[in-house]
Amino acid sequence: MNSAALHLVAVTTPWQVVCRLTDIAPDTGVCAWHKGEQVALFRLAHSEQVFAISNYDPVGGANVLSRGIVGSIGERLVVASPLYKQHYDLQTGECLEDDSVTLKVWPVRVEQGDILLG
Repeated sequence: MNSAALHLVAVTTPWQVVCRLTDIAPDTGVCAWHKGEQVALFRLAHSEQVFAISNYDPVGGANVLSRGIVGSIGERLVVASPLYKQHYDLQTGECLEDDSVTLKVWPVRVEQGDILLG
């Protein structure tokens, strides 16, 4: 080999395709697996805007948030838990009724119809 040998470097991306945009009906959620965790994905009506928060409802103690109701309270986009109706901010994961509870959130991209989580 000469001194100009090619060195290959593995490049990894933190983004992972989890589903298609068409897998989520507008104003609803689905559950997807991402790096060993259940993630609740929510698609807003008539747009490609998608949010990702933990599917685990710590107040209810179950993985159910993907079945919650999407809406807004004031300027905040939220999902209401199907168990005890706590509201979680889709952008921050904050519980509006209990400021000591915050869910994990993931960055989301939509590319060519695929939903990617960071």
